[in-house]
Amino acid sequence: MRTRLIRIGNSRGVRLPKPLIEEAGLSDEVEVRARHGSILILPAAGPRSGWAKAAQQLRERDEDRLLDEPTRSRFDGREWTW
Repeated sequence: MRTRLIRIGNSRGVRLPKPLIEEAGLSDEVEVRARHGSILILPAAGPRSGWAKAAQQLRERDEDRLLDEPTRSRFDGREWTW
Protein backbone atom coordinates (compact mmCIF):
# COMPACT_ATOMS: atom_id res chain seq x y z
CA MET A 1 0.00 0.00 0.00
CA ARG A 2 1.28 3.45 -0.83
CA THR A 3 0.21 6.50 1.22
CA ARG A 4 1.39 10.00 2.09
CA LEU A 5 2.70 11.56 5.27
CA ILE A 6 0.23 14.10 6.62
CA ARG A 7 1.08 17.15 8.70
CA ILE A 8 0.05 17.01 12.37
CA GLY A 9 1.36 20.17 14.04
CA ASN A 10 5.16 20.03 13.82
CA SER A 11 5.04 16.27 13.24
CA ARG A 12 3.96 13.99 10.43
CA GLY A 13 1.60 11.04 10.52
CA VAL A 14 0.28 8.17 8.45
CA ARG A 15 -3.38 7.13 8.29
CA LEU A 16 -3.77 3.39 8.59
CA PRO A 17 -6.92 1.67 7.29
CA LYS A 18 -8.93 -0.19 9.94
CA PRO A 19 -8.55 -3.63 8.26
CA LEU A 20 -4.76 -3.19 8.28
CA ILE A 21 -4.79 -2.27 11.99
CA GLU A 22 -6.95 -5.31 12.79
CA GLU A 23 -4.78 -7.65 10.71
CA ALA A 24 -1.67 -6.46 12.57
CA GLY A 25 -3.39 -6.90 15.96
CA LEU A 26 -2.80 -3.29 16.99
CA SER A 27 -4.75 -1.45 19.69
CA ASP A 28 -4.80 2.19 20.80
CA GLU A 29 -1.25 2.00 22.19
CA VAL A 30 1.66 0.93 19.98
CA GLU A 31 5.46 0.96 19.99
CA VAL A 32 7.18 2.80 17.15
CA ARG A 33 10.80 2.06 16.22
CA ALA A 34 13.14 3.12 13.45
CA ARG A 35 15.26 0.31 12.03
CA HIS A 36 17.42 0.14 8.91
CA GLY A 37 15.65 2.99 7.11
CA SER A 38 12.17 1.74 8.06
CA ILE A 39 9.54 2.62 10.64
CA LEU A 40 8.10 -0.32 12.58
CA ILE A 41 4.75 -0.08 14.34
CA LEU A 42 4.36 -2.89 16.87
CA PRO A 43 1.73 -3.81 19.45
CA ALA A 44 2.66 -2.25 22.79
CA ALA A 45 4.15 -4.85 25.10
CA GLY A 46 2.55 -5.01 28.51
CA PRO A 47 4.57 -4.67 31.69
CA ARG A 48 6.53 -7.85 32.42
CA SER A 49 5.47 -9.45 29.15
CA GLY A 50 7.61 -12.47 28.47
CA TRP A 51 8.58 -12.95 32.13
CA ALA A 52 6.52 -16.14 32.51
CA LYS A 53 8.17 -17.74 29.50
CA ALA A 54 11.64 -16.65 30.68
CA ALA A 55 10.97 -18.12 34.15
CA GLN A 56 9.80 -21.36 32.59
CA GLN A 57 12.96 -21.57 30.48
CA LEU A 58 15.11 -20.97 33.57
CA ARG A 59 13.30 -23.80 35.37
CA GLU A 60 13.77 -26.16 32.42
CA ARG A 61 17.53 -25.46 32.49
CA ASP A 62 17.61 -25.80 36.31
CA GLU A 63 18.84 -22.21 36.60
CA ASP A 64 16.03 -20.86 38.82
CA ARG A 65 17.87 -20.45 42.10
CA LEU A 66 18.66 -17.56 44.42
CA LEU A 67 21.73 -15.53 43.51
CA ASP A 68 22.62 -14.89 47.17
CA GLU A 69 22.27 -17.06 50.24
CA PRO A 70 19.35 -16.08 52.51
CA THR A 71 20.37 -13.80 55.39
CA ARG A 72 18.88 -14.55 58.79
CA SER A 73 17.54 -11.69 60.87
CA ARG A 74 16.32 -11.29 64.46
CA PHE A 75 12.80 -11.79 63.19
CA ASP A 76 13.71 -15.27 61.90
CA GLY A 77 15.15 -16.39 65.24
CA ARG A 78 12.64 -14.88 67.67
CA GLU A 79 9.34 -14.07 66.06
CA TRP A 80 8.89 -16.59 63.31
CA THR A 81 7.96 -20.22 63.89
CA TRP A 82 7.21 -22.88 61.34
